[in-house]
Amino acid sequence: MASITHTIGSVFQPIFHLFGWLLAFFYGLIPNYAVAIALLTIVIMGALTPFTIKSTKSMMAMQKLQPEIKKLQQKYKGPENRQILNEELMRLYREEGANPVGGCLPVLLQAPFLFILYSVIKGLANKTSLGLAQPRYIPSSSKMYHNLVNSGGQIKAFGMDLNLKPFSSHGSIAAAIPFFIFVAVAVALQYFQMAQMNSRNRKTGQAMPSQQLMMQRFLPIVFAYFYMVIPAAVVLYMIVSTIIRIITQDLMFRAGVSNPHKGGERALPAAEKQAAPELPQPSTLKSQQQSRSRAKRKRKAR
Repeated sequence: MASITHTIGSVFQPIFHLFGWLLAFFYGLIPNYAVAIALLTIVIMGALTPFTIKSTKSMMAMQKLQPEIKKLQQKYKGPENRQILNEELMRLYREEGANPVGGCLPVLLQAPFLFILYSVIKGLANKTSLGLAQPRYIPSSSKMYHNLVNSGGQIKAFGMDLNLKPFSSHGSIAAAIPFFIFVAVAVALQYFQMAQMNSRNRKTGQAMPSQQLMMQRFLPIVFAYFYMVIPAAVVLYMIVSTIIRIITQDLMFRAGVSNPHKGGERALPAAEKQAAPELPQPSTLKSQQQSRSRAKRKRKAR
């Protein structure tokens, strides 16, 4: 187990140093650990935004297809039709550009960044065997490095040591309260993000899949436990990243980007498109009417 951990750590070392360098750079601009972490989060979320947009569009497409999915499930009931049902569902997903697991993409993509940030924060508070601060992953010539050494490895921001957790030794109950508030805010924002999505669905009359609803209620509870056992600096990352996702989703809804098909109509399969008669355009109808009127006038003149 130790060898596996060492191998993983050695593979991620260059990434740890990159994130450490970025943190030190932002801290050099604004000497506040919380602000530096927030700025790093903005950079990470900027890189993940295309995936967030794709995931949101996929979720909306899946919700829009629920009536069609239920029809197929009713049509192909029973274990003997399971293979046909799966083939028809996959065909429907391909035609509509939907992905059943697309909504989980942001959560899956967050996992490596949480691991990286957790390791970097742990490295910032690193100490020698003599108890002296010896930060890792950041340049030794940086302002952040010297301030961490002078503070004994404490990542102080707004009166909190962001390296600590809610159940760490804080000295008093009052000192621990801000850490529990961090956890409560992180969980509340996740619920708000999900409520935002559900509210949009209700306005458009689209039903939320039961599996997705269950996941929405279950995931924040899992994350609440997770937030209790990680440093406050990583919880701060989750708070800022969730706020960015909320803003991104709101902008997508307002701009109509979340609609997988403009106009809200389900795309017809190729066979249906061929069978569907083409209706004449209003301009064509007007031209035809004018031609008939001219023909009538000529006949009367004769």
